[in-house]
Amino acid sequence: MELRQLSQFVAVAEMQSFSRAAERLSMAQPPLSVAIRKLEDEIGVSLFDRGARGVRLTDAGEAALEAARKCLREADEVVSLARMAAKGEAGLLRIGFVGSATFDVLPRLIEAFSERYPKVRLDLFEAANLELLQSVTNGRLHLAILRVPTAAPAGVSLQLIEQDVFCIALPARHPMAGRESLALAELADEAFIGYVPGRASTLHAAMTQLCLQAGIMPRITQEGVQVQTVIGLVASGLGVAIVPAIHSQYSSRRVVFRPIRDLPAGSVIGISLAYPTTRETAAARRFREIVRALPPDSGMGEEVGLPRL
Repeated sequence: MELRQLSQFVAVAEMQSFSRAAERLSMAQPPLSVAIRKLEDEIGVSLFDRGARGVRLTDAGEAALEAARKCLREADEVVSLARMAAKGEAGLLRIGFVGSATFDVLPRLIEAFSERYPKVRLDLFEAANLELLQSVTNGRLHLAILRVPTAAPAGVSLQLIEQDVFCIALPARHPMAGRESLALAELADEAFIGYVPGRASTLHAAMTQLCLQAGIMPRITQEGVQVQTVIGLVASGLGVAIVPAIHSQYSSRRVVFRPIRDLPAGSVIGISLAYPTTRETAAARRFREIVRALPPDSGMGEEVGLPRL
């Protein structure tokens, strides 16, 4: 059974006439009559009662009509979705992200993309930078939202989403919590909450470099993978931490955030989009277009008095 046969059957059923159906289908009547007879032979039942005044559906034809219409609608949908997928307007998009992106970047991008391309199904996956980059490289992920600076492997490109800077997170009862800003050298004797080198390598490396530039060797007493975990340890009074300033918007009463004085110019961090350089899908290109078009959140940092340094 072919879609063409179903289309012919529906036309005859709706027009109740072979001649009018043939005219609608832009074909001659005899071939249409032959085609319907072949369809009936294939099914094994009569679909029409034929008479001098036209044709009408048999009980079997009535039962088959809606199913035939449904098949034709679904066939049209297959064609439509295939064409939309080729343009990046439908299909599946697998996106990885670091935990830090869930505060602001990820919700804004997902909302904007889903509003523009509702037929693209999103499959989201949280992980650390290293795993995200590996997943983009091996094709498990189409895109990844991760922290920079980071070294992109061969075949992976990075598109900057937004920049950020480091700040200091302190327990609210810390003696220095009342300062407007802090120099890292002032924290040389403090217990630090750091980042696990392997799983949070980007933040670990950036924090280490920043401390070396400030001439201090931080005394790491606890480590976390996600920034939220590190801030939670600070809230518990276990030490101070160097964290991205964007997290200052979501502080608790147990933690305060202060800008770092004399922050080196090269210590800018941020969030970027990792994508395959040569085998990018159409939906991934659409997502990157949204990234380019979406204005940055101008309120990040300034709301809590953490200026760009």
